[in-house]
Amino acid sequence: MPALAQDWPRARPVHIVVGFAPGSTTDLVARLVAPKLSEALGQSVIVENKPGAGGNVATQQVKRAAPDGYVLLVTSVAYAVNPTLYPNAGYDPFTDFVPVILGPSTPNIITVNPAVPARNLQELLELARKDRLSYASSGIGTTTHLSMERIKMAAKVDITHVPYQPAQAVGAAVAGHTQISSTSMPPAVGHVKSGRVRAIAVTSAQRSPALPEVPTVDELGFPGFDDLTWTAFFAPAGMPTDLVNRINSEVTRALSTTEVRERLAQLGLDWRSNTSGEFAAFLRAEVQKWAKAVKDSGAKAD
Repeated sequence: MPALAQDWPRARPVHIVVGFAPGSTTDLVARLVAPKLSEALGQSVIVENKPGAGGNVATQQVKRAAPDGYVLLVTSVAYAVNPTLYPNAGYDPFTDFVPVILGPSTPNIITVNPAVPARNLQELLELARKDRLSYASSGIGTTTHLSMERIKMAAKVDITHVPYQPAQAVGAAVAGHTQISSTSMPPAVGHVKSGRVRAIAVTSAQRSPALPEVPTVDELGFPGFDDLTWTAFFAPAGMPTDLVNRINSEVTRALSTTEVRERLAQLGLDWRSNTSGEFAAFLRAEVQKWAKAVKDSGAKAD
């Protein structure tokens, strides 16, 4: 029988399965939350990275787990994208999981190698019309890929896409392997502040407090852009509501600590408390939004 909320997690350690490699935004969030959960619960909380197939490997693993609170999934917006991107993602986003809580989110950020003679998005697009440019993203079908494809379609320019693992994508522009990187904020902020890459634009509706001098894509002539990379906690379908609410409140407490909030702000991540029901409504809209983006861009998983 599934554990009741008041008994969880006495029996054994809690395993948080992360859909992406160490250093990714998803992994950073899981590793900020895990020690706070462990401290509050008096039980070990173990983070396991299971990268592969854009998060699908971890998602399929957790789908098969018992809905007793001892195995949780921490993944990204890829959860909403993959059912359209892949011929068979291996899960139904609405029936195979319970959305526990929406975690921190980040704008995507477009950065360039300092040698690139473009200071803003319009200059970069003009350069792309004259020269063959390439951009690194955090992987095929990620919002970092789809956001850049949306800009390319709107501007009618061709820039070659080179997919990387999330933690390595910004390094491609740092090293000059690609002229441009489109990534989430956390891996990029330190490189921007140190001058190893130049920030061109963020994809959120508002500027990021982590880099307030960087304009939004919307400001630069592409209205309606509000593309975020978010993280979230899911549990296998069938988890009792009282246990879902207990885990939601424990993660809320962890994310609300001053120490975690300060670290999130440094990384360019924003978080607001939410219920499982509020997250479920948000998720339905996201699946619909990204399904359209995948279809419009023609993106397909290899």
